[in-house]
Amino acid sequence: MPWRPGLGPPILSGSGFAPMKIICQPKRRPRPIRRMAALALSVMMLASPRSHLEPARTARPSVIFITVDTLRPDHLGCYGDARIRTPNIDRLAADGARFIQAYTPVPITLPAHTVIFTGKFPMATGMHDFSGNKLPATAMTLAKLLHENGYTTAAFVGGAVLDSRFGLNQGFDTYFDHFDFSRLDETKLDQMKRPGNQVVDEALAWLTRQPAQPFFLWVHLYDPHYPYAPPEPFASRYRGRPYDGEIAFADAQVGRLLDWLRARSLYTPSVIVLAADHGEGLGEHGERTHGFFIYNSTLHVPLLIRIPGVHPRVVQSEVSLADVMPTVLDALSLSIPKSVQGRSLLREIQGQRHLTGASLLYSETYLPLLHFGWSQLRGLQLQGLKYIDAPRPEFYDTRTDPLETKNLFQSRKVQAAAMHARLNALIQRFTPSAGNTEKELTDPALLERLRSLGYAAVSGGHFANSNGRPLSDPKDRIHVYETFSEAMEDGQRGRYQDSLRKLEEVQKADPALMPAHYLAALDYYRLRDYRRAAASFQAALRLDPKFALASYYLGLTRVQMGDFDGAITAFQEALKLDPTNFSAAYNLGATLVKKKRVDDALREFQRAVEINPEYAQAYEALGQLYLYQGRAGDAARALERATQLAPSLAKAHYDLGRAYQLLGRGADAEREFSLAKGSGAR
Repeated sequence: MPWRPGLGPPILSGSGFAPMKIICQPKRRPRPIRRMAALALSVMMLASPRSHLEPARTARPSVIFITVDTLRPDHLGCYGDARIRTPNIDRLAADGARFIQAYTPVPITLPAHTVIFTGKFPMATGMHDFSGNKLPATAMTLAKLLHENGYTTAAFVGGAVLDSRFGLNQGFDTYFDHFDFSRLDETKLDQMKRPGNQVVDEALAWLTRQPAQPFFLWVHLYDPHYPYAPPEPFASRYRGRPYDGEIAFADAQVGRLLDWLRARSLYTPSVIVLAADHGEGLGEHGERTHGFFIYNSTLHVPLLIRIPGVHPRVVQSEVSLADVMPTVLDALSLSIPKSVQGRSLLREIQGQRHLTGASLLYSETYLPLLHFGWSQLRGLQLQGLKYIDAPRPEFYDTRTDPLETKNLFQSRKVQAAAMHARLNALIQRFTPSAGNTEKELTDPALLERLRSLGYAAVSGGHFANSNGRPLSDPKDRIHVYETFSEAMEDGQRGRYQDSLRKLEEVQKADPALMPAHYLAALDYYRLRDYRRAAASFQAALRLDPKFALASYYLGLTRVQMGDFDGAITAFQEALKLDPTNFSAAYNLGATLVKKKRVDDALREFQRAVEINPEYAQAYEALGQLYLYQGRAGDAARALERATQLAPSLAKAHYDLGRAYQLLGRGADAEREFSLAKGSGAR
């Protein structure tokens, strides 16, 4: 399971002190699963199979775009897997164009979807990773272009990795993410997912509200992503094969959506696309999941495109997910922006020869470099030949060696050198220029980020560590990476001692691996061994002084140790490194209260609500301090907001009652006292 640091303040249990608690996150109200609403929707659809949403007489068809996360094509019936039942995806494949050789440029969810919806490679958008980057507001996305051309646009996503904070919401009238990040530990972003049935429930509810046509609907199903936990009956049906169980469950949700469209005569006249963002290693090359290597086990993806009036066919051409956006625009007779780097596949879908040249099968992963200090990987595939630029380069003939087990680099150096030159030319062509030759093979945003991590650029877009030593080849670190991933999973499941034993093994293999020290510190914190936790957080910060979460957790640890001055320093450093960490601002305020620095504490609580206007606990803390200062009006306003955001905060209701008493509002005070009593202890 890939390492997922740096995505906001995490949640850990931590004891507090009077008059307010040190907490790690605002406990926002979870969004309930709307069972009754879903039931009502189902009844309404059964009662009126043709319903009020009829296909409009529009010049252009609607577009339905389905992405299924982490889906290998060789685990689908339509791609030849006889052991799995995927009738709904298979039926769509039989209705449209099925691409045999489609590949993602990057085996990570966020940057892969960015490629899909911009038609650009990662070096052009700066989107290389699952965090630490955001799609620029200037980016031209498929949703923006369709919106500008009169489409109603909506997206319903199943994974927090596609939250609107990362910028893919641009151009959508409706973007349903709504993830409760208050319960997010920074290593658990992969586990923040919404089951596919809930995603489709939301999409069908939106469709039932009669969106103006034509519309562009994107539905993202995250279910096949690790950890695999299919619901029944798929868990029993695919016992011992949970990955397949998740795929079969996702297929059922695809069927619900497509059947709904068919029942309302919206299927036939619409453009429908189904694609995966990347595959899954499943142990090939030692990789259990994805993101670490760029072998075809994680790059090869299913791609199905159905265009009204076009006969079904199988397309053998090598194509990239960068080609999907221009293909949709071409099918809608809309202009393709000149900045798009993919090509239209419309002629192949129509059974004609393409005249625009082969697709560019570029691939990359920066996960080893950005999170572990090992080398990045970049590659190029052309007519079955594949080159991977690594410290020890790789060259494969995938026509005779589809599993990429025979590295031919030593015996075919001339061909490999030609592919290397093509790869560098492609990177140079699509990398934005900043007027500096050093940046020609690394885009400016990524270069700045790597420099901030202490890496030095060397020739050919490669990097060295701060000591000038070359970076390790990921092939030599896969065992360390998988052991680290297992330790992270143990920690997430509360098996802290098992996690620590594995992290000790990782640290012996790579003593300078900062994430290992950080995860060990988290384990010690959860075991309430605060002395070792503090030492491990400090070790992580020595390796990466700019790691904001380590500073944040060091502050929490110092609080538990009674070192409030040390905690204040750590929280201040965390906020300096990450000004968006509202929990750090709150906890800094709470620590300042302990030091009786009330005015300073007020400023921090105010900063917390400025960062996160829905942070109920910070409003509660403001109200308490205003009461202490005798500012009853300010206290009432802050506490009203707190109880509005979190009606179950009994202490906030009680303090609001006190503020109303001071303001002479007796009836309101009694109401709040009653609510406080009904919500729990004062």
